[in-house]
Amino acid sequence: MKQIYDFSRRPAKRNYTISDLKAVKGSGKRLSMCNPKDATEIRACVDAGIDLLTVWDEQVEEARRIAPTQFMGTGMTWAQYATADEILANAIDRMQKGADMYYTLRSYDIIEMLARENIPVQAHIGLIPTFSHWCGGLRAWGRTAEEAMRIFRTLKRMEDAGVFAVEAECIAEEVLRAVNDKTSIFTISLGSGNVGDAVFLFMADICGEDSEEDTPPKHAHAFGDLGRLHRQMYEERVAALTTFHAEVAGRRFPYPEQCIGMHPGEADKFLEALDKAS
Repeated sequence: MKQIYDFSRRPAKRNYTISDLKAVKGSGKRLSMCNPKDATEIRACVDAGIDLLTVWDEQVEEARRIAPTQFMGTGMTWAQYATADEILANAIDRMQKGADMYYTLRSYDIIEMLARENIPVQAHIGLIPTFSHWCGGLRAWGRTAEEAMRIFRTLKRMEDAGVFAVEAECIAEEVLRAVNDKTSIFTISLGSGNVGDAVFLFMADICGEDSEEDTPPKHAHAFGDLGRLHRQMYEERVAALTTFHAEVAGRRFPYPEQCIGMHPGEADKFLEALDKAS
């Protein structure tokens, strides 16, 4: 555990610093990364020993209270903030609240602006769902030599702009393996094979929370079966509600043990007073 000052200049500790993540490249070490969405999931990640967390910007303060030492990224959706000033203000605020890096899909100019302020910037290459209109829908990237070279050139352009880390989504495994050691950027593989400096997977995929109707993506692997428990909980919920409805309709509920009674002798006094009042 490393002692640091965080971006608000508070003394803190981290399992990984920016320097540590840069040193992972070429070391043979591989880190795990996940996206907890609430307090329970954050605690579960900590208890399970997940190395790196990524949370939405409104979660940062709660996540930092629950996981004070975990390296934690946050960021913005593409359309969340319109102007450079708004983006910079949000990034500074989130870093001050306890984030360790900031994710953006915006332009190289935005990346350079954030990097100039010493904000560790995370970007995204390969399949970017927000931009899937441009490439004909959700699909794999880098399956041709031409597209693989485009990925490499984009990665180097991002490096020049000051990107610290990048999510590499649904890129051919051979491509990420070949380019990973040709960049100083910390690479996070999501569906890009058994390469990269870290491997990211969504909480729902890890825990097997997809419903029977869902078709998980090729890269998803369920290490648990919470979907079964969710279905069981739903069935139990419906059964309880059905019984409640039937008991109410049959005028059987509330049962005597759920009812409040007057103290002994008080009912007669009340009814006598009520008769006199009417």
